[in-house]
Amino acid sequence: MMFLGLASAATAASTLTVEGVVSPAWVERSGARMPLAVGMQLNDRDRIVTGPGSRALLRMAEGSAVKLGENAALVVDNLTDNLSAGAARLVTASLDVVRGAFRFTTGIFGKHAAGRDVKVRISTVTAGIRGTDLWGRSDDRRDVVCLIEGSISVSHAQMGEFTMAEPLSFFVAPRQEKPLPVAGVDPKQLKEWSTETEIQAGGGGARRGGRYHVTTSVSVEQKTALAAYHALRAAGYPAVVRPLKKDDGSVEYRVAVPNLATPQDAATTVGKLRALGMAEAAVAR
Repeated sequence: MMFLGLASAATAASTLTVEGVVSPAWVERSGARMPLAVGMQLNDRDRIVTGPGSRALLRMAEGSAVKLGENAALVVDNLTDNLSAGAARLVTASLDVVRGAFRFTTGIFGKHAAGRDVKVRISTVTAGIRGTDLWGRSDDRRDVVCLIEGSISVSHAQMGEFTMAEPLSFFVAPRQEKPLPVAGVDPKQLKEWSTETEIQAGGGGARRGGRYHVTTSVSVEQKTALAAYHALRAAGYPAVVRPLKKDDGSVEYRVAVPNLATPQDAATTVGKLRALGMAEAAVAR
């Protein structure tokens, strides 16, 4: 895939942010790996990785959404938000879906006075987007691009370039066979595909402004708390350490996973953390 060049760090960071996440999920950046967390700003060449049962919801500056399903990997580049005086605002991105299910959709976060130039590569298939809703997946057997609404320009090595403009149509490129002709998608199939990239209610999702958190350990030893903190983050959960000063002047360190959207999301997260051996995990506010 051809990328259009790197944006400045400040411009890139404002273009794509994390709006919601079901852990475990990570960002790989400049050789380091950190848990994906709500409010995080993504940079050029970041690689977003989701684990089993995970989901990620990313928000572009002009209001469109990028969604990832479980066990997915996405590399982002060419993130720009042109706010130059006297010029029409244009938000750009190059999104490389290395594996897993992916969706790009508009209208979720409202409309903004800006154009978009988004290029998506789903392994062997590249799609150019200016205003649309599409779903795709890459796995060991094939690459799939499904147009839900709008139009996309598609490129494939064996098919050349062509346009998909018929809503509810899809293109399949098997690994070991010739690509299949564009065909209509069964609404039931599309509904099934769509669930692969959605954050389900009560599924353990963290959101901006989420008021619930799960405490995994409480200790008066800072060293013990930091060990629990690092273990959680390595496992793909955006842990924080909260020191609490007690009446006797001592300090208690609480390690927690914050920003969970509902009590049900917090309870689901408790179950997942206990399955990882964190027996003290409990819901708190």
